[in-house]
Amino acid sequence: MARPATDALPDSAMGAILRDAALCALVALGLCVPLIAFRMDPGPGSDLVLVPRWGLVAILCAITFAVRLGQRLLLMRRDARRAKTSALAPSPAQATEAVGGEPDAGQKVSKIGLKLFVAVALSLPVLATLATGDLGSARYWIDLGILILTYVMLGWGLNIVVGLAGLLDLGYVAFYAVGAYSYALLSTTFGLSFWVCLPLAGLFAGLWGMLLGFPVLRLRGDYLAIVTLAFGEIIRLVLINWTDVTGGAAGVSSIPRATFFGIPFTADEDGFAARFGLEFDSMHRVVFLYYLILVLALITNLVTLRLRRLPIGRAWEALREDEIACRSLGIDTTATKLTAFALGAAFGGFAGSFFAVRQGFISPESFTFLESAIILAIVVLGGMGSQFGVAIAAVAMVAGPEMLRNLGGLKAVFGEGFDPNEYRLLLFGLAMVAMMVWRPRGLISVRMPSVTLGERKAISGAHVSEGHG
Repeated sequence: MARPATDALPDSAMGAILRDAALCALVALGLCVPLIAFRMDPGPGSDLVLVPRWGLVAILCAITFAVRLGQRLLLMRRDARRAKTSALAPSPAQATEAVGGEPDAGQKVSKIGLKLFVAVALSLPVLATLATGDLGSARYWIDLGILILTYVMLGWGLNIVVGLAGLLDLGYVAFYAVGAYSYALLSTTFGLSFWVCLPLAGLFAGLWGMLLGFPVLRLRGDYLAIVTLAFGEIIRLVLINWTDVTGGAAGVSSIPRATFFGIPFTADEDGFAARFGLEFDSMHRVVFLYYLILVLALITNLVTLRLRRLPIGRAWEALREDEIACRSLGIDTTATKLTAFALGAAFGGFAGSFFAVRQGFISPESFTFLESAIILAIVVLGGMGSQFGVAIAAVAMVAGPEMLRNLGGLKAVFGEGFDPNEYRLLLFGLAMVAMMVWRPRGLISVRMPSVTLGERKAISGAHVSEGHG
């Protein structure tokens, strides 16, 4: 059947779309020439050889052209459909009444998806062992799960500051570093156990969060981002230069390992395996660390969900929506901001303490601005305020390059030397651009108030950004 004339694109519109796609491919070419077109490989002796990669540049430009062309076509067809149905659309008041009766689809998906995520996380070591044949072969997947859950916990902690309170924080890695160095120094200097240092690390990080909160009480937006970014860099520089305490660039090594409530994971008679009548296996400690970070992440999630329904949680959401209206209602914005910074920092300190006990060695190079950018990207991509969205974004950001590495077909397309980790920032940028175009409010866009009086109604601003208004 022939397509109706109303759906056909005019030649002028198609030409404009093709020119726009070609321009995007040209911009991609300009970016690829200094970044991707050449690679330095070791040559004979101590020389370096410049290897051209114009084939990879051509493939990336072609992909950019095709993606931009498809995007413009989809957007034009969507605008045409909206124009046809605008005459039959209900009034804004009717639309609000229709949407406001029940929680939106994002909230329903978030509740179900979060439970599914927890179920998969609980069974991951068992599933990995069954899939690989034994516990030793499953170590790769368990280690990957530990890394993902660490970023999930960091994302849920930053979600308090950015997603609930609406305060842009680009220095969150500073609290991560404070927690890691607190455990490392307390355990190596005073011989304190992990279970004693864990709450102390969170306490110290929370205090630093309050110290950051005081100078930025009157700042919002770009100015707040600049100050928090500077705070993160100051902490890193202090760790590098205060060599008498932190060890400087050499870091802190020989950090004591965590025990199972005083029972070490050793092959001795007092070890974990002997106490429980098991054959000694070094994987027992790895599995214990996995469930430890899972418990810490679930505690972070539970505390966040409970706080959202308390007066402080509702004050965070009011501050996020309109600070002036929040002040006019008599809410103490100073205490509201400080509690958001302190609680978010405390959870970052807990995660940092776990990072130190897992690695056994820490240095300032582990706490660069890139870590803050990745954690913030996880919150933004997942949807600010959405717990399930943050978890999904952490899986995509951390496990994505690992999954691509195991796909042999990519080497046939991009060459034998293709390593997704080399293009991690490129994939990160593409993901951010795609999200800003198709899902500007994140994967799971939840902006509904946690507690409402009477009938639940959607916020008009959310309607407009999601295309309902």
